[in-house]
Amino acid sequence: MGSVTDDEIIRKRLLIDGDGAGDDRRINLLVKSFIKWCYSGSQEEEYSQYQRMLITLSQCEFSMRKTLLVYDMNLRETENYEKTYKEIECSIAEAREKIAECKRQILQAKRIRKNHQEYDALVKVIHHYPDRCETLKELEALRKELEHLSHIKESVEDTLELRKKQFYVLLTVLHELKQTLENHEKPSKVEAAQETSMETDPKP
Repeated sequence: MGSVTDDEIIRKRLLIDGDGAGDDRRINLLVKSFIKWCYSGSQEEEYSQYQRMLITLSQCEFSMRKTLLVYDMNLRETENYEKTYKEIECSIAEAREKIAECKRQILQAKRIRKNHQEYDALVKVIHHYPDRCETLKELEALRKELEHLSHIKESVEDTLELRKKQFYVLLTVLHELKQTLENHEKPSKVEAAQETSMETDPKP
């Protein structure tokens, strides 16, 4: 009954241990072998138990070395994982910076594109009007024409002023001529009236 219980305990430990080294089982076997070796009756049985203990100790040492190797491997793997994790974190940070830079470049490209569109629109509007050289030439021609018209205006005003003075002089001369004619006509009328009165009066 006790052996069955021990087998069940060993089976449970093996199930818990899985595919591991079974260190608890070996230690229990070593303890049992040591107890049997202490209470062994014959020399052959004592030697047999001693060999079993040596084998079990060798297995335990091998298992311990294997465990240490696995532990060292796990440490190296942990260091590699930490190194890889840091590298991944650095890569993520660099990727975020690149994404932020790409976003800034996209915004700048959008602004440049918008500026190009506005520039093209302004160019189309400007093309509807003459260029600066032609505009300056037209302005110069208009300025010269304006100066010419200004000179013509001044000449016309001077001529008109002269005609006004001449007309005023003419009116003055006409007025004086009229006065002169009227003054000449008055004596003639007086003499004619006297002659008429003399003809109508009877002689004495």
